[in-house]
Amino acid sequence: MWFFPMIAAVVAFAFAGRLAMSWAKRRAPHELLWIVALAMYGVASLAVLAGVTNGWSRTTFATYWALGAVLNVPFLAGGEVLLIFRAPWVRWAAWLVLIFITAFAVATLQGADMDAAALAEALPLGREVFGAGSAAQRLAPAVAYPAYFLLVAGAAWSVWRMRGRPEVRNRTVGTVLVALGATVVAGGSGFAVNGLIAGFSVTLAVGITIMFAGFLRAVRPIVPPDRPA
Repeated sequence: MWFFPMIAAVVAFAFAGRLAMSWAKRRAPHELLWIVALAMYGVASLAVLAGVTNGWSRTTFATYWALGAVLNVPFLAGGEVLLIFRAPWVRWAAWLVLIFITAFAVATLQGADMDAAALAEALPLGREVFGAGSAAQRLAPAVAYPAYFLLVAGAAWSVWRMRGRPEVRNRTVGTVLVALGATVVAGGSGFAVNGLIAGFSVTLAVGITIMFAGFLRAVRPIVPPDRPA
């Protein structure tokens, strides 16, 4: 199952690189947050690859848990918020919230105990590694789940605002694909919590690929509709 985490990492870094090129030209604040999120996703996928091929260590599991299970979705959602709300105070508030969440997650994981026996599994479970109900284990449902619903709600709002405008159809379809890809990745957590490495690895690669396809569709040039003379 090493192939799919590797594909997920390659696509995530390619996605981040493509966004970085766009950000270098436009300096769009939401793209910067998405670059960070996708870089996190790529590193988390590499941690899964290392865990699957060489066995899990405290470092690889903490990296996977922090960047893949907890933090990358809030940064994606933060980018969606900045895309919808352009006021400068929203930008600063989003960054402050994300910095706080990141610092809290890192501090929690640094002080967390890990069960060495649980790390011997093909795909260790957070509740077994950290202990069910522990602060480290509860990071994912407390942080990533609300962020996912915020991301989907933001995408739905964007699609609703673009309704009836054929000139932005590519952007509409791209937005839907991004939300769909995020949903596939979120659905993969169902495999992860049951230790099903095959299903988790496949959804990891498929989800990020759909998101990348959505972005490429969304950034196609807008063609104004023909107007009568």
